[in-house]
Amino acid sequence: MAEHEHVRVAVIGSGFGGLGAAVRLRREGITDFVVLERADSVGGTWRDNSYPGCACDVPSHLYSFSFAPNPDWPRAFSGQEHIRGYLEHVADVFRLRPHIRLGAEVKRMTWDSVKLRWDIETTGGSLSADIVVSATGPLSDPKVPDIPGLDSFPGRVFHSARWDHDYDLTGKRVAVVGTGASAIQIVPAIQPRVGKLTLFQRTPPWVLPRVDRAISGVERRLHRSLPFTTRLRRGLLWGIRELQVQAFTKHPDELGLVEQLAKRNMARAIKDPALRARLTPDYRIGCKRILLSSEYYPALTRPNVDVVTGELVEVRGSTAVAADGSEAEVDAIVFGTGFRVTDLPIAERVVGAEGVTLAEAWKQDGMQALRGTSAAGFPNWMTIIGPNSGLGNSSMILIIESQLNYMADFVRQLDVLGGRVALDARPGAVRAWNDKVQERMKRTVWNTGGCTSWYLDASGRNTTIWPGTTTEFRRATRRVDLAEYQVVRPPALETTAPTETSEVTA
Repeated sequence: MAEHEHVRVAVIGSGFGGLGAAVRLRREGITDFVVLERADSVGGTWRDNSYPGCACDVPSHLYSFSFAPNPDWPRAFSGQEHIRGYLEHVADVFRLRPHIRLGAEVKRMTWDSVKLRWDIETTGGSLSADIVVSATGPLSDPKVPDIPGLDSFPGRVFHSARWDHDYDLTGKRVAVVGTGASAIQIVPAIQPRVGKLTLFQRTPPWVLPRVDRAISGVERRLHRSLPFTTRLRRGLLWGIRELQVQAFTKHPDELGLVEQLAKRNMARAIKDPALRARLTPDYRIGCKRILLSSEYYPALTRPNVDVVTGELVEVRGSTAVAADGSEAEVDAIVFGTGFRVTDLPIAERVVGAEGVTLAEAWKQDGMQALRGTSAAGFPNWMTIIGPNSGLGNSSMILIIESQLNYMADFVRQLDVLGGRVALDARPGAVRAWNDKVQERMKRTVWNTGGCTSWYLDASGRNTTIWPGTTTEFRRATRRVDLAEYQVVRPPALETTAPTETSEVTA
């Protein structure tokens, strides 16, 4: 990286959000940008998560960019290697490689209020940028609980997102901690070859069958020769999920039928009533992410699997101890305990106009950003999949593309304003947006379903999920309303910006 390098836009991360931002910048005619990636290849969470059985729980044709359809998805729900390959393909086809800086982890980003730019320190050198697009994603930094005695455990310990492929699990006694989306894929994948598998379950998940199948050669040829059929397939998948949103956001009581389907799915596989009772959730389906698997329940009935209904609370030598007092001798501990979602680590490295970090700014009232993108006091800094822009039942690519529309208009507005200029979200606009989002959140299943999920922050506020349809979010992020921003000029050229904030519609 050149000394004192300056670019117009610095994109942080090279997963779907980062690569999507890079493609959109090029489509807007902007080539003066870099993509900073801490790892040695692109792919984001689909590079990091390579555990056995890793796959997406959103249909492939919906879990891909609308501007880069893939007619050759091999399965209805594709595995990690195919999604990672797709992202590598996007980087190649859209000629993004010259812009990507691998091994460049961002250590600190500081706003220069005089030069109106971001000074960025990375492990690969320093640079500055007029605009920062943070696309690190919420599923990038693993969360491992602080377990007493874990440091002195003599066996292997690793997180699902940092799978130790050099360690052979064959015949080993393995503890899997957690029952989220990763764990329900890992358990059936490793069960046939381990000696003993002990699953530490804090809260049972709702699990529906995964209706997966291979996509035939005929279908793929059809999609290649008639591209509109790929768009049609994507549109149908999107429409089905869009119609389901109302039950999650407005009428959680309507989810009772889905619960019955989940219970029947469990009853077919789990004949032991005692085990079935342990695996039956006591909260409304949808409150936590609904998981898809046709192999999870059958795997739990195998003789070498033991389900412990209590979280891991202590490790004594090679003994893993659960909250209910039960113990298991293990050779390896695999944590499927999720990620730092409500306290994004990148926020600790971003220093805004007032000299405080984004993490400090969010400390009192939790994460919040205007339209899930802009934080007050952090000019020309945008986040992809920011606060309250996550989804509980559809494809995050739909949200990402909406935010890329917003990013593109943000850059256009700066061009229209002209000269050295920045846009800083007005605190009042951020509050108004967040208040409406939280008001809508009150009746959703995520808030009323009776569970504690990773969607909620330490104070119990849902700062993760968007409480509406993807259509509504796209409409809300179609353009930048300058009345919601303060126009910032260099000190000598300061001008008075509008003082009124337009009505915010969430």
